[in-house]
Amino acid sequence: MAQASNAAERAKQSNRKVALVALSLALGMLGLGYASVPLYRIFCQVTGYGGTTKRVDAAQAASVVDSGRMMSVRFDANTARDMPWEFKPLQVKDSVSIGVRDMALFWAKNDSDKPITGTASFNVEPEQAAKYFNKIQCFCFTEQTLQPGEEVRMPVLYYIDPAILDDPDNKDVAEITLSYTFHLTSVGDAKTLDQNNTGG
Repeated sequence: MAQASNAAERAKQSNRKVALVALSLALGMLGLGYASVPLYRIFCQVTGYGGTTKRVDAAQAASVVDSGRMMSVRFDANTARDMPWEFKPLQVKDSVSIGVRDMALFWAKNDSDKPITGTASFNVEPEQAAKYFNKIQCFCFTEQTLQPGEEVRMPVLYYIDPAILDDPDNKDVAEITLSYTFHLTSVGDAKTLDQNNTGG
């Protein structure tokens, strides 16, 4: 009788351990799922992987030398289906000197009757050129909130790394396309969005 009771107790303890391990694994996987998106984005920004541009600071940009070679950059703007904004580049194409900082301007307007917060995803084509496309400042680094009917101009400060000229995979690249898509992040009244933006 005592042996049966001991065996039952050991089985309960074993089941508890298995349940605890399974719960820990599930929570770990959930945490990894949430962390994977920002970690992947950081990886892409550092390496230029997957058509993602690289982010650099002003000091890095200042150390780059003008190559004297020109390249065409085309700008593309889109909105997700649920995003009630108009969004477009103010200049569709530009000819830039490789290694020299340049600026592109985009225009956005909130066509709804509510404050709208959005975030822009971006990529570069051809994909192999992305690691040479460096952004110094960009509206895509943070969320953007527009009040009802509000219009804004949003700058992107960038340069193309002269190292692209020594890359055999990019020897035939004459034009780079920088493409943005704005996605809806939140809809709310001005007070709610103000509290969100200030951490209130």
